[in-house]
Amino acid sequence: MLRVPEALARVLELAAPLPAVDRPLEASLDRWLADDVWADADQPTFDKAVVDGFAVRFEDLAELPRRLRVVETILAGQVPTRPLASGEAAEITTGAPLPPNADAVIMHERTDRDGEFVAIRPQAIKPDMNRLARGRVYRSGDRLLAGGVVLTPARMGLLAAVGASVVRVVPPPRVAIVPTGDELVDFRETPGPGRIRNSNAVMLEALAARRGAEPWTSPILPDEPEALHEGLRRALEADVALVIGGVSAGQKDLVPGTLRALGVREVFHKVRLKPGKPLWFGVGPARDGRPPTLVFGLPGNPLSGLVNFLLFVAPALDVLEGRPPRGAGVVPALAAKRLEHGGDRATYLPARIVGEPHGPSGMAAVEPIDWSGSADLVSVVRADGFLVLPDHETTVEPGDVVGFLPLH
Repeated sequence: MLRVPEALARVLELAAPLPAVDRPLEASLDRWLADDVWADADQPTFDKAVVDGFAVRFEDLAELPRRLRVVETILAGQVPTRPLASGEAAEITTGAPLPPNADAVIMHERTDRDGEFVAIRPQAIKPDMNRLARGRVYRSGDRLLAGGVVLTPARMGLLAAVGASVVRVVPPPRVAIVPTGDELVDFRETPGPGRIRNSNAVMLEALAARRGAEPWTSPILPDEPEALHEGLRRALEADVALVIGGVSAGQKDLVPGTLRALGVREVFHKVRLKPGKPLWFGVGPARDGRPPTLVFGLPGNPLSGLVNFLLFVAPALDVLEGRPPRGAGVVPALAAKRLEHGGDRATYLPARIVGEPHGPSGMAAVEPIDWSGSADLVSVVRADGFLVLPDHETTVEPGDVVGFLPLH
């Protein structure tokens, strides 16, 4: 049986970035940019004013105060009609182009207007004051963004500034969520005797969407070979298939065999992990132009599926999106109480943060909360995350460093 790091390594070995696609810029938030982006022109494309005031020639202001004749008004979006002659100024608004030989802008607040003249008050003046020179932000041909970065709102604004209306990005992975089991009913229904509501699919769909994927949830598949075969066949059209239930060793655990019949190669089955030991992982057959489908057979208990998603599915989604795998996000924390762990599986206990981070390390103290096993979603709702215990016997004393997997 694989340990958690070994199982994750095998998942990541088989995950590959999806092929890039062209998308409208406005539909590319949080996508990973596939190609470099280059400036198509200088920015700004002209010398421009950065304040409202008067464009002047610095050489005319050797002595202050000085009266200058205002020869024109230049608004943003207009262009100056001529250079300034000696003793002249042009009224100008923020963002407007300066006359060709103007090399400073004096703010309105430091002048006195008198008809067609403006008096420049005594003040410290230097060349290029309140002037943004052509190409100061970037030059035509400069590389503005390198491929392999996520498109944030600011980066999208920069792309819009260079006219990149269509960008080449790595698309979001498509995730098929396939609940199986004769005992399941839709969560909108009232279950009859021996039946339970399908809560896992909603939770996994939300986890996938929060991770940036495009989830699709299948109708519940009964434990019947023909229905499983057709439902799983459709799921293999997605980039990732999350099959819930049917992967243990029971009489009706038909999922692994059905997947093998569909050409899915088993990579591993079971991990030294609690909850989540029965995890099944395989790789689908080759697909035209896209990496093979990554198939995760998740146990039916909600906490098992949740932990499996955080530890294995989420890092795989990162790779498909072109990101460096972020892993599950386990961080160091301090144990708030004594714990004795006698198992041989890495164990994830629902836990809460106790007090504020403190000490030089800034680590929070955490303690497990009461839980009733891997079907107990209430404990997770009350928890801040999972306290992580190793896959061997250990005793944790208060103040010892432990792993903590935040949920939020």
